[in-house]
Amino acid sequence: MMNRFFSRLLALVLVVFIGLTSCAPSGMSGNYRQDTLSLIGSLRTAIELPDNTPEKAEAQAEARQKINDFYSFYRRDTSKSNLPSFTSMQTALNSLASHYQSYGNRPLSDKLKAQLEDAFGKVEASLNRES
Repeated sequence: MMNRFFSRLLALVLVVFIGLTSCAPSGMSGNYRQDTLSLIGSLRTAIELPDNTPEKAEAQAEARQKINDFYSFYRRDTSKSNLPSFTSMQTALNSLASHYQSYGNRPLSDKLKAQLEDAFGKVEASLNRES
C-alpha cells in the first residue's frame, strides 16, 4: 500500500517538474524591453564581427537561439506583439532570415547591414517611447 502511494507521489512530482521546466522560457527574462535590447546586442555582434574570425559562428549561433527564444516567448503575447517596437523588430528579423534563406552563409551586404541598423534604431526609439 505504501509502495503504491510513493510510486504515485513520485509520478506526480515528476509530471509537475517536467511541466514547469518545459514551460520556462529559455533565455528570456520576461522583461520585454531588456530581452529586446539583449537580442539587438547579440545581432549587432553577430553582424559586425569579421567573417574570418572563429567568434563569428558562435555569435551567430547565440543570435539564432535568442531569435527563437524571443519569438517563442513574445509572439503570442498580444500586449507585446502589437507594439511598434515588436513589429519593427519582426521586420528586421524577417529581412535577416530572408537573406540566410536565399544566400546561405554569404556575408551580409552593406545595404542590408544599413537596413538592419536602421531597424534596430527604430526599435530602440520605440522602446524608449513605450516605457
